[in-house]
Amino acid sequence: MDTMAGLLDGPKARGAFMMKTVLNPPWSVRIEDRAPVSLVTMVHGDAWVAPDHARPYLLRPGDVALLRGPDAYTISDRAGTPVQILVGPDQRCSTVADGKDITESTALGVRTWGEAGRAGAAVMLSGTYQAPGEIGRRLLAALPVLLVRPAGAGAGAGAGDNPLVRMLADEIGKDEVGQGVVLDRLLDLLLVDVLRAWLAAPGAGAPGWCGAQADPVVGPALRLLHEQPAAAWTVASLAGSVGVSRAGLARRFRQVVGEPPMAYLAGWRVSLAADLLREPDTTVETAARRVGYSGAFALSAAFKRIRGVSPQRFRKGGGEGSGGEPVADSGEGETVVLGG
Repeated sequence: MDTMAGLLDGPKARGAFMMKTVLNPPWSVRIEDRAPVSLVTMVHGDAWVAPDHARPYLLRPGDVALLRGPDAYTISDRAGTPVQILVGPDQRCSTVADGKDITESTALGVRTWGEAGRAGAAVMLSGTYQAPGEIGRRLLAALPVLLVRPAGAGAGAGAGDNPLVRMLADEIGKDEVGQGVVLDRLLDLLLVDVLRAWLAAPGAGAPGWCGAQADPVVGPALRLLHEQPAAAWTVASLAGSVGVSRAGLARRFRQVVGEPPMAYLAGWRVSLAADLLREPDTTVETAARRVGYSGAFALSAAFKRIRGVSPQRFRKGGGEGSGGEPVADSGEGETVVLGG
């Protein structure tokens, strides 16, 4: 398996919160939903997106903004427009002035919310991951607070030229059989499109281990760990498989990835197990054996050491609030504009 493919394959939307929002100027919406990852793109009109801990950016139609939670952010027609609407953790909308719940009263149709549009109305599409797949946690933790892929940096120069944005705009208001699955997969594709552009952009701040696949020593080792996580790997057997000395692999792996090979493998196995445990029919014992542990006890020990909670508690919590990895890594406090 392509190492980056394994990481990019992690975020899998499952009933993601999708919305088309129509707003007449002046408007300003404060988002405090504590979602781990959100994507926002403008179809009509411009919008300032302003995270609490990163510099703001003016979104044009077709630009795609990825916001890494759980920090709050504000989206408005102009910088400085007073906040009028607050979106809370349960995606309920209320007015800032009096706290009135307007979630239902401002519904405009299927997955459409806001005001009856008039000339100059802004149309915004947003998709929110409630709980990204755990396999992608390492990659998502390294993201900047705000990552923007301008329309001109991709295949087109506007919303109508971006096929993924166009498809999302076409599908978001439909109410057909399996519509939720269609929207989930479109959101995944849009996210991966932004992440791939970030990983490939020189100087965009992607962590050094993202480029480990190209390393002649570490790359083959990582591919083996990702393709065969349940194998009984040791540093010696892994080194032998890639044709280098044990000491050489250990030294180079730590230098490029930032941790020893077996520590990386343990984290990868626990991430795979966490994803498996989201399936209600998968027992801890089954997950353990599928990722390379001798049984439930061994997996539980590794899980608690790395995540800070037991697999059972992780499952009961719906996969939220697990410890072990920081919410933010090298990208904390940054706004990164690809091609900017």
